[in-house]
Amino acid sequence: MTTASSPSAAPAASKYAIEILSVTKRYGRITALDGVDLDIEPGEFVVLLGPSGCGKSTLLKIIAGLEDLTEGEVYIGGRLANYLKPSARDVAMVFQNYALYPHMTVRTNIGFPLKMAGRPKPEIEREVAAAATLLQITSELDKYPDELSGGQRQRVALGRAIVRQPLAFLMDEPLSNLDALLRVQMRSELLRLHKRVGRTTVYVTHDQIEAMTMADRVVVMRAGLIQQIGPPDEVYRRPANRFVASFVGSPPMNILEGRLETADGRRRFVGPIPVDIPGLAGLALADGPVAIGIRSEELLLAGPSTPGAFPAVIELVEPVGADIFLAAAVEGGTIVTIRVDSETKVSEGENVQIQIAPGATRLFDERGDRVRLAADGQ
Repeated sequence: MTTASSPSAAPAASKYAIEILSVTKRYGRITALDGVDLDIEPGEFVVLLGPSGCGKSTLLKIIAGLEDLTEGEVYIGGRLANYLKPSARDVAMVFQNYALYPHMTVRTNIGFPLKMAGRPKPEIEREVAAAATLLQITSELDKYPDELSGGQRQRVALGRAIVRQPLAFLMDEPLSNLDALLRVQMRSELLRLHKRVGRTTVYVTHDQIEAMTMADRVVVMRAGLIQQIGPPDEVYRRPANRFVASFVGSPPMNILEGRLETADGRRRFVGPIPVDIPGLAGLALADGPVAIGIRSEELLLAGPSTPGAFPAVIELVEPVGADIFLAAAVEGGTIVTIRVDSETKVSEGENVQIQIAPGATRLFDERGDRVRLAADGQ
C-alpha cells in the first residue's frame, strides 16, 4: 500500500521538474529502494548509474507509474503523482527493447500516442513529420519495424516519445541492445536531441561511459541507496566513498590499504607506497585503518632521482588505443594501474620509478567514506 499524503498536499508551484521524497520500495522482505531523495530541475539530463540490481530501473518505473512505491512521494511538475496513472503523469518512457508495434509502419508507430489522445489527423501528420525530420528518419516512415536497423528502431521509439511533448523523458538503458559503434553514434544523437528539444531527461544505465559523457548530473546507486549525486567530473575526481571510486572510471581508481599513525607528533599514512598527505595534522580522525585512492593517470613514471618517487616493477603492458595501461607491482606485491600515452616505451619486467601527481590522493576512512582534506581541496 502506498504511504503518502493526499493529492491536495501537492505544492502549488515547484522549481523542480521531478521530486523524489523518501521513496522506498519493498518486495516482501527485499528492499529495492531505501528512502531515496532526488530533485531534478527542468531541462536537466540526469543519469541513474549503478550495477545490476541497485534499484535504478525500479526508481525510473516508479516515476513513470509502472511500479507502485511502498513509502514516500513523487512529484512531477509540482503535482503529487503517487495516485496518477502512467498516462496522466506527463512523462514518456523509452525502453531498451524499443516496444514498437510490428504490424504498424514507422509513421503509425510514431503517431500512435497522438491518435490515442484523439488528436486531429492533420496535427498527427505534422507532428510525425517534424519528429522524423529531427531524427533523420523521414525516408523510413512507410517501412515496418522489421525492415529497420537497431539504430533506426531506437529513433522510431524516440520519435514516438517526442510527439507527446512530455514534461520529461524516462529512458531505461535505451542503447543496451546496440553494437559498440552504434552506441557511440546514438549517444551523440541523444545529446543533440536533448539540446534541441530541451526536455528533462532521466536516463538509466550501468555503462559509466554513457553516464560520464551524457549527464548534467550523475546519480550513483548501490543496493537501493544513492551513494553520490554530482556532475560527472566531480563524481570522477571527488568520489564520496570507495564504492564510487571503484565503480566510476575505467580502469577503476587504485585503492591502497594502510593505516594512519602518529609518531613524534607527526601523523602519516603507512602503506605499500610512501605518500605525503597534506592536512593530516588537524584531521579529526583517529589513528587506525584507512585507505587512499589514486586515479591511474595520477601515477606518473619518473626519473630515478625524482623527489618522492618510489620503485615498482612493470608486470603487464596493455595497449588500449591512445593509452597504455601498466600493471605495476609496488612494495609488498600490491598492484597499481598506471595510464600512460601510447608513445611511452616500457616493457614487462622493467624496474621503474613512480610518483604521485600533486594533490591526487584521496583518503577513505575505515567505513569507506571519503575524508575531506582542506589542505588538498579534495
